[in-house]
Amino acid sequence: MNEILHTTHPDSILIIDFGSQVTQLIARRVREAGVYCEIVPFQLADDGFARMKPKGVIFSGGPDSVTREGSPRAPQAVFESGVPILAICYGQQTLCLQIGGQVEGGHHREFGRADVEILKSSPLFEGIWEVGKKYPVWMSHGDRVTVAPEGFEVIGTSPNAPFAICVNEAKRYYTTMFHPEVVHTPDGAKLLSNFVHKIVGLKSDWSMAAYRAEMVQKIRDQVGSGKVICALSGGVDSSVAALLIHEAIGDQLSCILVDHGLMRMNEAADVVAMFREHYNLSLKLVDASDRFISQLEGEADPETKRKTIGRLFIEVFEEEAKKIGGADFLAQGTLYPDVIESVSFSGGPSVTIKSHHNVGGLPERMNMQLVEPLRELFKDEVRVLGRELGLPDSFIGRHPFPGPGLAIRCPGGITREKLDILRQADAIYLDEIRKAGLYDTIWQAFAVLLPVQTVGVMGDGRTYEFVCALRAVTSVDGMTADFYPYDMDFLGKTATRIINEVKGINRVVYDVTSKPPGTIEWE
Repeated sequence: MNEILHTTHPDSILIIDFGSQVTQLIARRVREAGVYCEIVPFQLADDGFARMKPKGVIFSGGPDSVTREGSPRAPQAVFESGVPILAICYGQQTLCLQIGGQVEGGHHREFGRADVEILKSSPLFEGIWEVGKKYPVWMSHGDRVTVAPEGFEVIGTSPNAPFAICVNEAKRYYTTMFHPEVVHTPDGAKLLSNFVHKIVGLKSDWSMAAYRAEMVQKIRDQVGSGKVICALSGGVDSSVAALLIHEAIGDQLSCILVDHGLMRMNEAADVVAMFREHYNLSLKLVDASDRFISQLEGEADPETKRKTIGRLFIEVFEEEAKKIGGADFLAQGTLYPDVIESVSFSGGPSVTIKSHHNVGGLPERMNMQLVEPLRELFKDEVRVLGRELGLPDSFIGRHPFPGPGLAIRCPGGITREKLDILRQADAIYLDEIRKAGLYDTIWQAFAVLLPVQTVGVMGDGRTYEFVCALRAVTSVDGMTADFYPYDMDFLGKTATRIINEVKGINRVVYDVTSKPPGTIEWE
């Protein structure tokens, strides 16, 4: 079993996940308040609570009904510990039910905006909400509490949620029927900040400088005198991981950049130049493009593409490890959302949205352990850490690029020709975005080559060529996203350039899907 690198945070918050689609937003809000937190699925919460010894606990929402036999519950140890609890939506219902209250289903479902009237003051909204006034919040529930446990008091109500805010100040239990973590509750982040600061009593002392120092020591403790191979993709995540590990163990680190033939225009050469010129890192470029593309050729299933690429990555690194000799560890730039998305909160056959090729243990035959110094961080936190480590803003601000690369931007069967066409179109698109001064405003932008050919006219001739879709989104952390509202002149100019300069494309379309319901990538 591979050891997972955990930092230790004496002042932390545990978030127990009951399956809400927005649990990660709770963690983002808590970390924005300068407090470290972790998300643990409810069925692992006993172990997580014992390991972390948190100063406070937050119960998330969830899709289940607490009235259903066998539905998720919080560990008894949390209630016995005396730590403050903030329970949200489903969390409110299970907390009340577990300590003597009553919950009923079948009430009028409340979804969307509601106005909560404040009946009594509380540390939860001190300095934010005033007694006697109403404030907008976001609801999403069907069941509701009908009898509060002993010692609880209703201090906020809404038309369809008579127990909208129900608290036991003596025990420091605070429950809300609404979701403070979403942007649709305008003051929600402040409520969460009040919980961790005023109620739990934690300071805003979790910073990237502190994380850097602590993780450097953790890496040294884990690795000792061993050798580490770092899977350097050229993206922000793997680059920050490499610099952090290099700071910890110096020339015990060997970086390998695998050119799988699925990178953007000139990307491998640009990354190698940057690292060799600016950082004293051991970096080897491995051209494995033929190996990857030959096994992907004609493959149309996105999950098979991802798994094939992941398997080949493992194989290449196993071979390179043998060449280097004596490597005991493989470093990866795995992030916290990757870890969360790859774990089913129910522990059962829940839907996997997509596989992450950089998450999980390596095959035992490799006899290597994982070093994943970023697996507790969100994307924007990695960028802050990158600045802390001295990476230039131009590099830190690069748009995210998926591990499987252009393979998942080429729906349908992959061919070398289609990858070359896509690479050219993508380069033109990004060039136009930079020229327009929009690159830093957009979270992620890329071209997609569709498995569709259409009739066109060029000069006096008829063409039958591919359709290129352009995608650009705005986002904070990639969990939710909106399409970027380009003006039509920009789209028209970019489309004209692509069609004129890229042989094989005769039509360009723009993707106006948000996330949800779509994902940012097409596959």
